[in-house]
Order: sequence, then structure tokens, then C-alpha cells
Amino acid sequence: MSAELLINITPQETRIALVENGVLQEVFIERARRLGLVGNIYQGQVCRVLPGMEAAFVDIGMDRSAFLHASDLRRLHQEDSVMGEASAPTPISALLHEGQHLLVQVVKDPLGTKGARLTTHLSVPSRYLVLIPGGDGVGVSTRIEDENERERLRNLMEELAATCEERHGFIVRTAAEGASAEALRHDLQYLSRLWKAIRKRSPSAKAGARVYADLPLMLRVLRDMACDEVDKIRVDSRENLAVIRDFAEHYVPELLDKIEHYSGERPIFDLYGVEDEIQKALERKVQLKSGGHVVFDQTEAMTTVDVNTGTFVGHRNLDETILKTNLEAAQAIARQLKLRNLGGIIIIDFIDMRDPEHRRQVMRALNRALERDHARTQVLEVSSLGLVEMTRKRTRESLEHVLCEPCPVCAGRGSLKTAETVCFELFREILRETRQFEAREVLVLASQAVIDRLLDEESASLAELQEFIQTPIRLQVETLYTQEQFDVVPL
Repeated sequence: MSAELLINITPQETRIALVENGVLQEVFIERARRLGLVGNIYQGQVCRVLPGMEAAFVDIGMDRSAFLHASDLRRLHQEDSVMGEASAPTPISALLHEGQHLLVQVVKDPLGTKGARLTTHLSVPSRYLVLIPGGDGVGVSTRIEDENERERLRNLMEELAATCEERHGFIVRTAAEGASAEALRHDLQYLSRLWKAIRKRSPSAKAGARVYADLPLMLRVLRDMACDEVDKIRVDSRENLAVIRDFAEHYVPELLDKIEHYSGERPIFDLYGVEDEIQKALERKVQLKSGGHVVFDQTEAMTTVDVNTGTFVGHRNLDETILKTNLEAAQAIARQLKLRNLGGIIIIDFIDMRDPEHRRQVMRALNRALERDHARTQVLEVSSLGLVEMTRKRTRESLEHVLCEPCPVCAGRGSLKTAETVCFELFREILRETRQFEAREVLVLASQAVIDRLLDEESASLAELQEFIQTPIRLQVETLYTQEQFDVVPL
């Protein structure tokens, strides 16, 4: 399988596309104005200690001071137990003083009038591991449920950690499930080199200076992408090519020979049809080659996926037609979940299959297609209602949430009241207003579509209403009004 990583960089945003055999599989987008602080490490300076709150405010170079609670400090600065007996916690005023410098990490972005939330319990992540500087032992993500796999990873990491020059603790991330010893060793070496660089930089850093930030998207993808998955990495920015090459040389040297500059006149995403695929991924309906289609509806609680035969009528019988459509849909659904980055609970409504063997074939096809998904998935069997329930780990915002916002006309409902419905609401509002106020005339302000209907299909009803209230009704088009908006003004 041939896979290419296409990197499109502008000052405003970075976009990365993973293309396999000419077909877009995943897209990553990061915008300069929406970079978060979580994970960044700063040389902080304590500007105020609050003994009554057991907290302190720390200057990390932002507009507002950040908040550090005592519970995020003691884990590194004190031992609360001696010979198995708990001792009284040390007051924060004995641990910190104004003007003191300390390394802190952001665990929560600033929100409203509140500053960022900090911790001194530092951690540095890679694809498979999280390094805890000065920590001890190896932890394994609770989401890895297979006990044999948990034991394998723990034993392997304890052996690898023993080879480190410095003492560190490690957490094995969920993505490490099934990872080889070589892959874990590669991650451990990368983290060790990274922490040495942070530690070397921090003593000379001024108060409020950032000494570590999670990698920008173009480097983060190189870090997290398995080296054998990609055959070629094409970058359309000559300025950033040197940065990418330098990072690869130091941390992922096996990728260095795969990186090349794209200098074509045509935009790199246009050349591979990525722009068109992104536009299609924002639509509800996905067309299948057979003529069937799949409909995706993303809600706050879950994502629902509906499979339909559409124009596909098959060549043999109904059961074979349904099976072929469902098999094709299973492949398309797995790809769209990655491309749209849909996470959480996902309910798939395949076309009903009477043959149990057909259901098994579709489930096998879906599970095989999901095997290449970097996000962890769990698929349940077909329910008694004929639905497939599955979950997919949320790794970042969905493509729709990154690129779109709720429609100001329908407020995200995806539908509008018909002009007929609005006319009837308008009639009721006219009756309400004329009973409440004495008016010589009633002015109706509405959209062009509603006014047209009042003058055409509803003209008789409007005349009857005017005769009933014994008050003239004047109509006026408001071009800026949506179909659902109207005003009734007694004059």
C-alpha cells in the first residue's frame, strides 16, 4: 500500500493530508489563532501566595496570572506519609514565597476571566509513552483491557526504563497496545533527548518564559506517525522544509529520506483532489460507487449513520443487493469516521439483512476496515433492532467543528419552517396584537417568500382575516429577514 503525507503550510494555518493509494484517509488542521496552552511548560514566577485558599498565582507571561493549587504542588515537594502514617500537610506558605521561580505546566487553558490552571507535576508525551521527570515506576493506560498485553507492556517498559541514564517514570498510552519493543525504545529515546533539552534550557530562562510547547502540527504528525506507514512526505513550504528536516534528523531519522519539497505550480491539495474530498466530508450524504449512499448526522450525544440502497437495484435478488451495499458501506463508513474525525458513540443502521451469514460478513468487513484507524474503536454485535453500536476515541475536534459553525438562519437545526407555517403564525400574531392594541392599520414585515405566499396562496385567508379584525393590513418585504422572521406592528 502506497501512502503519502501532504503538508500544506500558510502563515494562518497548517493542513496535513494522509493519502493512501490516491485516496484521502485523514486530514489534520491547526490554525495559528486557535493554539491552546495545555501541555506547555513555563518558567513561572510566584506573584502571590494565598494561604487561605491553599493556592498561589504564578506569572507565566500571560495577560492574567495563572492559578496553582497546593494539591498540584505537594506531589513533588513533600512526602505526606512516614512509616505508613499520614502527617499533617505542609502549608503552601511554607512551600512557596513571592518571587520564587519554578517550572510549571499548563493543565487547563484560560477561560473567561480566569487564568490558566497549572501543575508542577510535569509530563512530556510522545506517541506511545508519557515521561514523568524524576518519577518512578511504569503505569499502563486503563483503556488497555487485555491483561496479557498490559503485563507485556509493563515488563517491556521496566526493562527499557532501567537502561535510561536518569530516573524517570513512564505511562504507557493507549496507542501502545500491540506496539513492538523497537517502537517503544524509539519513543523512550526521543523523550529522553527532549527532556534533556528542556532541562538544559530552563535554568537560563527568564520569568514567564516558555521552555517547552507541544510540537506544532507539522512536527507532531511526524512524531506520532509510524515510520513504516508513510512512503513519502511532501511539503509545499520551502521555509518550513528545513525545520521539518532538522526535527526528523534529531528525533525520527528514519523519515529523513522520505521528506521532499513540492514546488509545483498547482496547489498540492488540488493536485491530489484533497480540497474536493474535504468539501464532500462536510456533507451529510456520501455516495457509494454502486449507487447506494450513506448519511451521517452528528449530534451532541452521538453520531448516527444510515445506509440506503439509493439507485442500486442489483442483478440477482434483494438479499444480494443488500449485502453488496452494506459491504461497500462498511468500507466507506470506516474511512469517513477517520476523515471526519468522528468520536464518541456511533450508531450504524445498515440495511436489514435476514441471513445471519450476511450479517457476519458485514461485521467482519467493518472490523477489518477499522483495524487501520489510529483512534481506538470498539464495535458491538448487531442489536435486536438491527443497529450496530460502536465507540471511537475522541482525539481532537471533528472536521465539521473545526471548519464550520452553526447556521445563523436555522441555529444548527438543519431545517426551516415553511412559508405556509410562518403565514399561519403571522395570522395568529395579528389577532393577538389587534386584540391587545387599538390600531388604525397593521404593518406586517416579513421575508420575500412569506409576502409572496400571503399575496398568492393565502390571499383569500388574508382578506378574511382583514374583514374579521376590521383593520387594514399592509405588507412590506424585509430583504434581511430569514424565512422564519416576521414582525407585526400596530399603527
